[in-house]
Amino acid sequence: MSQNLTATASAPANIAFIKYWGKKNKKLRLPTNNSISMNLSGAQTMTTVDFSPEYDSDQLTINGYQANERELQRVSSFLEKIRQLAKIKYFARVDSENTFPKGAGIASSASSFAALSLAATAALGLKLSEKELSQLARLGSGSACRSIPDGFVEWVTADTHQESFAYSLYSADYWEIADLVVIVAHPEKDVSSSMGHDVAPSSPFFQTRLEQYLPEATNILKSALKEKNFSIFGQIIEAETINFHAIALTSQPSIMYWNANTITVMQKVKELRESGLEVYFTIDAGPNLHLIVEQTNIERLKQELEKLKDIKQIIVSYPDNGARLISK
Repeated sequence: MSQNLTATASAPANIAFIKYWGKKNKKLRLPTNNSISMNLSGAQTMTTVDFSPEYDSDQLTINGYQANERELQRVSSFLEKIRQLAKIKYFARVDSENTFPKGAGIASSASSFAALSLAATAALGLKLSEKELSQLARLGSGSACRSIPDGFVEWVTADTHQESFAYSLYSADYWEIADLVVIVAHPEKDVSSSMGHDVAPSSPFFQTRLEQYLPEATNILKSALKEKNFSIFGQIIEAETINFHAIALTSQPSIMYWNANTITVMQKVKELRESGLEVYFTIDAGPNLHLIVEQTNIERLKQELEKLKDIKQIIVSYPDNGARLISK
């Protein structure tokens, strides 16, 4: 075995069309419901992992800066699982670069832990299947498991680690739609997704969501995906976003991820639809929005959005492949 074991991998963030909110098992990050997502070409994390007997502790940089203690501890705990799999005790240096703001509701933990999973296992010579890699990534960040397979992805809930994983529903080139991430706030969100998951069951509407709303919404969305019915698809993802944020709002404590600019863009989307531009919004756990549109309407939508003064950045993404090894 060589003294230095290094690999680099990239992985996309993903946007969930059917959200996962709440966990059956916090340690294993087993979700309370299935979720469906799309990988984003314009929101990537590239991670290099270097294991060496010369390091006396794990090290982590994010976008060129030394990570804080909480971030380092989370990554180090995850690396420990991989060291145990590989039966090796070397510490690692991890360098991670995002092409988008982290902690603002664009699934930076998803792309980060997906890239970390692939780079770290490759560096140590572990040969994991896509399913196994998805399961491993889930232990770092639940939504990271959806950034492993290609294109449009479903993550299945289960009661055991072995049965909960993500798989590709359709390839990245299946449907010519796009996601315009509209950044209305750069600072990291005040309430983490982890806390949101923890308090989700305290909402009086949580069980109704799980037992009544989500099964039907998921079936309709999968049918719309299969048929490439953009109107029904858009209506479902927008309704699902409202339902998801209603759970956050009615949890104890109440969580409000939106800000005034979020609502301004939501209203703009509805106005654009009324004027004939078919676009729909979905919003993860943060203030920033994902506007879903057919690719032929991207430029028209960008022109309309540029009229709004409080938008800080627009990131255009297409459906993308999942995690990829860059070098070994």
